[in-house]
Amino acid sequence: MLAQLGRLVGAAHAVAPEAAALRDATEAQALTGRADALVRPGTPQEVAAVVAWCYEHDVPVTPRGGGTGLAGGAVPQGGVVLALDRLDRVRSLEPGRWRMHAEAGVTTATVHRRAREVGLHFPPDPGAAEQSQLGGTIATNAGGPHAFGHGPVGRWLLGVEAVLAPGELVTVGGPVRRDVATYDLKALLCGSEGTLGIVTAAWLRLAPAPEAELPLVARYADISTGCAAVLAVYEAGLQPAVLDFIDGRTLQAAGEGGAAFAVLAAAEGGAAQARALRDELAAVLGDGALDVHVPAGAREVKDLWRWRAGLSWAAIAARGGKVSEDVAVPVEHLEAIVRGTLRIGERLGVDACSWGHAGDGNVHATFLVDRSDAAQLARAAAAAEEVVALALELGGTASGEHGIGLLKQPFVAGRTPPALVAAQRALKHALDPKGLLNPGKKVP
Repeated sequence: MLAQLGRLVGAAHAVAPEAAALRDATEAQALTGRADALVRPGTPQEVAAVVAWCYEHDVPVTPRGGGTGLAGGAVPQGGVVLALDRLDRVRSLEPGRWRMHAEAGVTTATVHRRAREVGLHFPPDPGAAEQSQLGGTIATNAGGPHAFGHGPVGRWLLGVEAVLAPGELVTVGGPVRRDVATYDLKALLCGSEGTLGIVTAAWLRLAPAPEAELPLVARYADISTGCAAVLAVYEAGLQPAVLDFIDGRTLQAAGEGGAAFAVLAAAEGGAAQARALRDELAAVLGDGALDVHVPAGAREVKDLWRWRAGLSWAAIAARGGKVSEDVAVPVEHLEAIVRGTLRIGERLGVDACSWGHAGDGNVHATFLVDRSDAAQLARAAAAAEEVVALALELGGTASGEHGIGLLKQPFVAGRTPPALVAAQRALKHALDPKGLLNPGKKVP
């Protein structure tokens, strides 16, 4: 196998899989896969050749980006791990047309930086920007805090270049901003977790960078008042770019105790417009709040965003590991899922907390664990499954942005309506008749 694949991509790029290629960010939950080969193609044509070889020889192929996934989507179940990190070129950047053409291995941070250098921005901001790659963010339709105001990656996708079974390189969409000539395969591939095709490059829509972004944080003595404040933003007709929440246990882990709930919001736009919106947000969120903090100056703003980006690491540091779910519910049920997470943790004897994208009802329900304690990991896994069940009971979904991957399959397999399962299986079979593209993921 290695010899034959080496002839396609170069012997140095077809090797026995290293340990890091068998896991992703779910490693803390002891989730590790198995594979026979690690292949790192250098061009989209080589990706197509590898997929064609796998299809001819009935070998599963698992695409891999930066390994920052939180659902086990890149954890292989045998066969070939196809790493896309060598596809790292920004093919074109056209400031006057507000667009970028970049390959799947380009990091999120690079996309942000290159756009910023020409006065533009790419709003989606999923975590681990220095490691996460464009192909992976498309595969999961990732979002981040700014998805409330700007939407997830899929909203900024003009077109994709992808390899479909049995090894065909195709382009869907492109620099054209509107196209209804064919079925929207671009939208189908976005969020498919590599189970329908492997994205090798994408055309991205960019936007002029806002003149100002002004965040603020409101803290509350109880969860009910904080969740009511989130709904009040809706009712006031305000449209912040960010509307996140952090519960009290997470605040404590992040060194900001003294409150049971906090809301982080950010206003964007022209300087005067952003200030006006920030002031309106402060008034609405300030009703019933313990306090409202408005950063003074660029340094405090930067520190606030750094603090927000570090919440996950702060939670991990509390006990050494975490088991986390990113369920989403209708925004009016935010309080129910936040309180439910705490109740489930208390009943099962696991330290629980949550944070996430309040405006979208997207909750990162998290259980803090000692990774060396198998019993604790088992209780946390059981708690995570109960959170998923609660989210579905509240009219929500098992995943708002992290995907289903391998980790959530047991949670959703028995809770997906049969007609929907049949439709998903039909789509999978149509585009991957042998079931070799990232098998065991996404589809119940």
